[in-house]
Amino acid sequence: SNPFEVKVNRQKFDILGRKTKNDVGLPGVSRSKAIKKRNQTLLKEYKEREKTNVFKDKRFGEYNTKITPEEKMIRRFALERQQNYGKKNIYNLNEDEELTHFGQSLAEIEKLNDIVDSDSDTEETGTLSAELTAAHFGGGGGLLRKKVSSEQQDEEEEKPKSRKELIEEMIAKSKQEKQERQTRRESALELTEKLDKDWKEIQTLIARKAPKSERKDKEAEKPKPDEYDMIVRELGFEMKAKPSERLKTEEELAKEEQARLQRLEADRLRRMRGIDEEADKKRPSHMSADDLADGFILDKDDRLLLSYKDGKANIENEEDEGEDEGEEEEEGEEEDNENEEESQEESASEDEEDGDAADNHSDLESDLESEEEVAGNKEEKKHKANENESQNVEKLDPKREAAKSELPYTFAVPESYESFKSLLAGRTIEQQLIILERIQKCNHPSLAVGNKAKLEKLFGFLLEYIGELATLDLPELRTIDKLVLPLYNLCQMFPEAASDRIRFILRDAAHDLEGAIEVKGRAAFPGLDMLIYLKIVSLLFPTSDFWHPVVTPAFMYMSQLLTKCRIATLQDVIKGLFICCLFLEYVSLSRRFVPELINFLLGVLHISLPKNKAQGYTVVHPFTPLGKNLELLLVCDKEDLKSWEKQNVPLSIVTRLKETSRTVINHTRLSCLALCFDLIKRCAALYESLPSFHEIMHPVRILLTQHVPVNEYPEKMQEWYHSALKELENKVKHYTPLICEKKKPVPLKQYTPKIVKVLEFGRKQASSKKEQERKQLIQRHKRELKGAIREIRKDNQYLARMQLSEIMERDAARKRKVKELLGSLATQEGEWKAMKRKKWKS
Repeated sequence: SNPFEVKVNRQKFDILGRKTKNDVGLPGVSRSKAIKKRNQTLLKEYKEREKTNVFKDKRFGEYNTKITPEEKMIRRFALERQQNYGKKNIYNLNEDEELTHFGQSLAEIEKLNDIVDSDSDTEETGTLSAELTAAHFGGGGGLLRKKVSSEQQDEEEEKPKSRKELIEEMIAKSKQEKQERQTRRESALELTEKLDKDWKEIQTLIARKAPKSERKDKEAEKPKPDEYDMIVRELGFEMKAKPSERLKTEEELAKEEQARLQRLEADRLRRMRGIDEEADKKRPSHMSADDLADGFILDKDDRLLLSYKDGKANIENEEDEGEDEGEEEEEGEEEDNENEEESQEESASEDEEDGDAADNHSDLESDLESEEEVAGNKEEKKHKANENESQNVEKLDPKREAAKSELPYTFAVPESYESFKSLLAGRTIEQQLIILERIQKCNHPSLAVGNKAKLEKLFGFLLEYIGELATLDLPELRTIDKLVLPLYNLCQMFPEAASDRIRFILRDAAHDLEGAIEVKGRAAFPGLDMLIYLKIVSLLFPTSDFWHPVVTPAFMYMSQLLTKCRIATLQDVIKGLFICCLFLEYVSLSRRFVPELINFLLGVLHISLPKNKAQGYTVVHPFTPLGKNLELLLVCDKEDLKSWEKQNVPLSIVTRLKETSRTVINHTRLSCLALCFDLIKRCAALYESLPSFHEIMHPVRILLTQHVPVNEYPEKMQEWYHSALKELENKVKHYTPLICEKKKPVPLKQYTPKIVKVLEFGRKQASSKKEQERKQLIQRHKRELKGAIREIRKDNQYLARMQLSEIMERDAARKRKVKELLGSLATQEGEWKAMKRKKWKS
């Protein structure tokens, strides 16, 4: 009727023949219908949510006649077990099963709440009821009661007992029961003891020893234990696993190691000074027999000497802490002498008291004699003490020398390189390693704040020391090899400082190389120390990284050495081959291609050829096709060729090659050539996976097959040559031919018509009828789900409104009541004040 409550659902297009159901909507009417329906259904459920006025029989199968009683019981028991399956308390292990007896839980019966009984004799009061006493013991019915007449009995039954009488009666009965139990227990113990005694007497008569033959038969009849039983017994005697101690942190381990080294150092210093352990311990002072030991203390004698100075009391210790051990011994001897003097004086005084009582100045004479004797005894004892000291010094001299020659256990980090060098000077390599190890342990970064900076300096000192050892006339390569281990440990502790230090060395070396090239136009190979630094880089840092802050500059520096340093002497060839070995070590994992390596090996083969065969190929810098250094590795002496044996080229030969004979030089040349063949073989195995492997190694293969005079070399050299050539020729070519990408051919245009199925509007197209029905069901399910969600949301809103209305009603009622109370209080107060005013007026 109201036009404002009418909603018109317009359509985009009017279709002829289509019937529309919801052209006009009435939202107000539909909302009122929904509210009315919810008032009849949802509101009733909400108001009756806590009321139970209907009894429902939920027993399983109670009204089902098709199920037998046994099946009903089994099914009910299963349902009960299912309900109790989820444990409420994880610590209650017996919660899953509850056993019953006649409908009563056994767990409640086991509590014995109703029965109160105790066998202890200490309890004087009991809580036994009269019914329980009568049920168990009869209460002494006909024996303890006197026979009374029926009239008196009726009177007693009619007269109720007071509470005090009941308690006294109960106490008396409980005491009587305890007495009876005690007597029964004592009689049972006496009978048991008597039975045991009789059984022992009978057992002595029955016991007899079986003959040996029967014993052997029984032993033979005993079955041997099974393997399983034996294993079980062994497992029973095995040690059980015990929890291990907590792993200590790095700081705790460093502190323990520092404490251990400090303790050992103190022990060494004590032995070096000749102080004996037993002498350190304080000798017990002389105690007379009359000493009452009032000041007895377990650890030491703290009795003090009392003296007066300038009229004031001065208390000093008997022995100063700073005195040497020899003085302590002398003081001990003097104390012994004084005690002996006192004992002698006491004995003399006793003799005098026993003797004549006449005073003829005999006491003075005895005093003088005793003083002379004491002085003589002192001189003799001092002489003996000096002899003992000299003997002790002779005994301690070897110990002192051994302690002096022993290394200290604690070291401070040197502040400069000179102090570090003096610390290691004159020491063997084992001692140097021990010193470096103890420096690291005593100055661990976790022990003090400045130790980290000190150990970082130590890394630089050690690196400089290794370089100095390499630059000696006879380089100590074995010592350097041993010192790499502490260098590696320091690098692991401080990687940033170590990388900065080595980068600084590489930067200086590269700067010197570039300066020499700019000034002279050519450069020489670096010294042995720089080569060792390059070797140390491969040991301290990972060489397989694509880019590394230390390895990459070292890589570039080595490539510059192989391309820019001139080959003028045999020493240069040895250094270049050493760098080639380092290159192969650097790229062993990454397999990175190094063209400088291949070019240098080609040049080494070039300088080993005679001039008439050094043609028909090209070489690159620093090698030249012509020049005075062309036949640098050529050996023409046949005797040297025959006497040569394959051996490794020592790196220390670089410094002493000029002083050696011509035969040794020729042998070194042949060893360098053999090393070149070995490096070619290793390069072939390393780069065989490259697509351009054959093109890279083609110059080397031509030089080996066409120019190298193999027949003039020794047999072992020929073996190296053939193995390298075989490694190059056996590699299969891995070429993949270039092929145009396959594309799908473009079809020719045809004039046949293309038939397209016309889709019907409003229908879902599917491959089959079943698929179409399935899609319809899915669509219907989505629509119903949305409607259900919408209805649930509206129900929740309705319940929220109802709850809010209830809260508002309660609040309004509370406000009304409070208002009424306040009004009544105001009227009362007004009446009270009026009465008060009347009293004042009257």
